[in-house]
Order: sequence, then C-alpha cells, then structure tokens
Amino acid sequence: MSREDMERRGWEEIDVVLVSGDAYVDHPSFANALIGRLLEAAGYRVAILSQPDWRSCEPWRAFGRPRLFFGISAGNMDSMINHYTANRKVRNDDAYSPNGEIGRRPDRATLAYCQRSREAYPGVPVVAGGVEASLRRLAHYDYWSDTVRRSILMDSKADLVVFGMGERTVLDVARGLSEERSVSDMRSLRGVAYRLGASEPPPSGADTIELPSYDATCSDPLAFCEMTRISHLETNPYNAKRLVQRHGREAVVVNPPALPLSQEEMDRVYALPFTRRPHPSYGTAKIPAFEVVETSVQIMRGCFGGCTFCSITAHEGRIIQSRSQQSIVTEIRSMASQPGFKGTVSDIGGPTANMYQMRCSRPDVEAKCRRLSCVHPTICKLLGTDHGPLKDLMRSARDVDGVKRVLVASGVRMDLARLDPEYLAELAEHHVGGHLKVAPEHVDPDVLMLMKKPSADDYVAFDKAFRDASRRVGKKQYTVPYFIASHPGSGLEEMIDLAVFLKRNSYRPDQVQDFIPSPFDIAACMYHTGLDPMTKQPVTVTKGLRDRRMQRALLQFFKPENYFEVRRALEQAGRQDLIGSGCDCLIPERAPKEALNRKRREATRALTEATSGDHIRSKPGRKQSQRRSRGGSSVGYRPKRPGQKS
Repeated sequence: MSREDMERRGWEEIDVVLVSGDAYVDHPSFANALIGRLLEAAGYRVAILSQPDWRSCEPWRAFGRPRLFFGISAGNMDSMINHYTANRKVRNDDAYSPNGEIGRRPDRATLAYCQRSREAYPGVPVVAGGVEASLRRLAHYDYWSDTVRRSILMDSKADLVVFGMGERTVLDVARGLSEERSVSDMRSLRGVAYRLGASEPPPSGADTIELPSYDATCSDPLAFCEMTRISHLETNPYNAKRLVQRHGREAVVVNPPALPLSQEEMDRVYALPFTRRPHPSYGTAKIPAFEVVETSVQIMRGCFGGCTFCSITAHEGRIIQSRSQQSIVTEIRSMASQPGFKGTVSDIGGPTANMYQMRCSRPDVEAKCRRLSCVHPTICKLLGTDHGPLKDLMRSARDVDGVKRVLVASGVRMDLARLDPEYLAELAEHHVGGHLKVAPEHVDPDVLMLMKKPSADDYVAFDKAFRDASRRVGKKQYTVPYFIASHPGSGLEEMIDLAVFLKRNSYRPDQVQDFIPSPFDIAACMYHTGLDPMTKQPVTVTKGLRDRRMQRALLQFFKPENYFEVRRALEQAGRQDLIGSGCDCLIPERAPKEALNRKRREATRALTEATSGDHIRSKPGRKQSQRRSRGGSSVGYRPKRPGQKS
C-alpha cells in the first residue's frame, strides 16, 4: 500500500497497481483484496492504491511506472449510489471508508481514476472494472444527472472494461500483457468491453448484434427500450452474442460474458491467504462495511431471480456458482481459530441465502435458455431446487469446534424455501437470531409482475410457516420484510393498498427502500422511458420528490413523524376513509403530539436556513466562506455544483 511496503519486500517495480475507491480490507468480500490476492497467487507484484487523492496524479506515481497495467475500480458500489440517497441528498457516511468518513472518493470515481492513471504514466494500459464500470459499459440512464450518458469507455478512455466478477478475465489480461502482447490483443477475451476509434471497423456477422446507437437512445425512448431488452437477453454466457453500439463515429464493443467459475476455481479463489482484516495503516479506525462482513462466509455467487430493480444478476450472472462444502468448512475452521473470534458466524450465504448448488438440471437446455428469471412468473420445472446440499452444509458449519452459532443474514428466497419444510425448520431452530430477512417488495400484482417477484400470498404463507416452525422449537421469531417505495408501476393508489395490507397483517417494517434507478437495470429503463422494455407497454412512474416522500411515508404510516405526509397522500388519492378510528384506518383524525412537534422543528430549521443563507449541511469555516466569495465550489458532493466535472 506504500513505497515503504514495496521497499521492505525488495521490489524494484510493480506489475499491477489496483486503484480503488474503497478502504483496503483484506477480506474476500472486498473486490480489491480478492483481485489483488488472485494476481499475487499467479506470481504478480501488486500494489493497492486505496482511496487516493484524485485532485492530483502524484499518488498514482507512488509505486513508479507499473509494468503491466492500472486496474481501476470505483469500489464495491457505484460511486453515485455510494454518495447520494434516492432523494439526491448527500449521504451522511460512507460504509467503505475509515470511520464512515465521506469525501474520500469523487463522484463518478472510475472516470477520475482513469484520467489520473493516464496523466501519471502515459502509455500504461488502463483496465477498468467493478460494479460502476460493469453496469455502465453501454449507454445508460443516469439518475443523478437525469440524462442518458455515454458508455463509460467513452468518457474514461479506459483501454478495456472487465465486466462481471472478472477473476479469470483479469488473469488473462495480466498473462497476455506479461507476454508482451498489446492491449488490443486482449480484445478477444470474454468478459471485456472496448472502444473502437473512428477508423476501426466494428465487428459484424452472425455472432454480433448492433444495438441502437447512443444518439438514438438519447432521443427515442423506444430505442432505449430496445437496447435494454437486447442487452439483457444477451447475458447468458453460453449463448450470448457480441454487442456493438455506435457513439457517433466511434463504437463500443461488448464481448460475451465470461463463463462461470467451476467449483474448483471458486474453492481456489476463496482459499487465498486473506488476513480478513483492514490494512494496519488504518489503526483503530472502524470501517463499517467490514464490521458487517467480518465473520461472514460467502458460499456462492450469482442469482437466478432476475429482479428488474437489482444489479446482482447483471453483475454476477444468473448461473449459480457454489463452493464445495469442504472449502466453506475449512474457512469457518480457520476463522474460529483466530484470536478474538467470539463463536458466531454472522452469515453463511451470498446474494440469496438458499440458492446454494441450485442449477438447471439440463445443461443442454441451460446452454440455450434466454429466460431472465428461473423463478418468475413460475419456478422453472428444470431448475434444481434441492435444499439437501445446503442443509448438510449448515449442519457441518455449526459442528465446527469453537463455533457457537451460525446465522443466516442473507435474504431468503421465500418461494424456494417453502418447497422444503425441513430446511425451514432447520433455519428456524439453528440459524436465525430472532429476525429473518425476506424481500416481498410489494403486494400489487401488476407491480410485482414488473419487478419479477412472487405474489403477496407467497409472503403471507411463508411468514406463517416460519412463525409456526419457530414456535415448534420454542422460539418467538419474526420475518423482517423489505418493501420498495416508488418502483415503476407503483403509484399512490398501489402504495396505499400496500399500507392497508401492512395494517391488516400487523406488519410494521423497520426498514424501507426508496427505488433508485441503477444503470443497466430493466427497472431503470422503465423509470426513464415510462415503458416496459420487454413489452413496450406504458408503466406508471413516480418522479417528483414530494410524491416519492409520500410513498415512503405510507410504508411506515404508523410512525407519528410521518403523519402529515400520509394524510396528504390519502387526501390526494381521495382515500379519506382511511383517516379515523376504523379497522383499516392508517392514521387518526387528529395529529399526534410527536407529529406536531416535528412539524414545528422543521419549520424552525427551514426559517433558520433561509435567513442564514447557508444551505450546506455544516456551517462553513473561514476558508470555505472565502472560497465561496471567490466563486469556488463548496465542500462536499452536490449534483451540478459549480466547478464539478461530469
């Protein structure tokens, strides 16, 4: 991580410099650690440039000129989602930074990091990857600027984008460059996207599809929908075609995705010598994201759910890639032997807790399938849904010496879990610490169809089955349901119906989600165009911040502080029948004391801000005030703020 580290190892040069917007935590849940350890195991000398100051290219020169390439990642999250809430407000913390400190990475971090890499050492190949680059490899809707942006290849000028998880592809790039092949020679690899200059003819033929151009997607919603539809249908690595999208006189080429890792490859990746700790240079600083996963074990990756609002399938793929039971138990044993281990494995799971070793039972059909979800609208009859391997793993994990509890904190896919009462019983008895995460998301049939989620009846039945299973083993446990506000298709009436459903079933969700249109997602296309890209049918879209606040408040209608937002929503929808003391009434006729007190505090704060002229979260110091008086930009992240480069 520093020149001193490099000199202590006796290295005179670095092969690969990995630049990341996250703090460096040597844990397999952090991409920069996983890729770094993988390259190290292959014999390459790797430096981690973690959260560098992007205002200068000097940090990029700390290790000298890298022999092979700069590997660029914004971090485990898209930097814009990391910075801003669904209401486009600056987040108060960054879970991937020491002590949750904000401001340690720029907006659109991939662009800034690629630019500094080229400034520091012109001619060194720049390879971008991670979630941000992966999901922005084509023209995409950007929620924060409310525009269609070009492929990240065009704006970052990266030589390659490695999309998806990328382990095998990154190794292939490193091997190719170390053999003195050019970066252009790497364009044939699976799992890479690249930019073609105006004089380079784009590929063509039966194995290539040309998408609507960037200009067309900017001006024509139907073209944007068609781009989205095709790009999602071409995600199965066994039958995907190469995609080409023109950007003016230039073009972006996206090769078919990398093939999924075998179980043996997965085992090798997770057997790398991770210390499972933050780098010592952080001292006593806490990194919130690490605190969550410190004692977790990832047993698989990928998700065949295909939820339209989720990026997991687009990034990790819908083919489940599982580790062997021996590999997982070995990791748990190693963790249990570490000083300070308190006996609890916080999670054995992945994107979904109960898809371990579930694959299509017909490989010949899997190789041809273009279905976006294996479980929607119904569970595919060819999908292997046996929970047996997972149950064996859970039993073996809790038998490890030194382990007192093995929890399942990942979300459980309810429609699959209900197929195996024995799995549900084991879950309730041994692996839940009082609350189990599930994600029904909504109750309206049309909204659930757009989401690719099962019906509300499925959640009700699962909730009852889980409570019954818990009761039989003498425990009082509950599901923690997650719902989304303002998803495409969900208007005020649909959210009111959801609130009534919650009231009738005595559900009081502690956490709710505001829909954020993530780049590349099908739901983001719906939000931007008002159309379902698969059917081209109109979709209700809620965009106004005031309307979004009302939808969020309806999910927690029972909180006194939400009283006035809920009342406004009910009156706007003509549902005054839900105001009063009736069985289905969401709020009382008279505002509770807490709601009135909050309204007074908000009015006072608004008046104070209006009179002070300061609308930034913290009061500026003398230097900041002087900088503003000279016309400079303010501290912090602000959409379209003065001086901010897009």
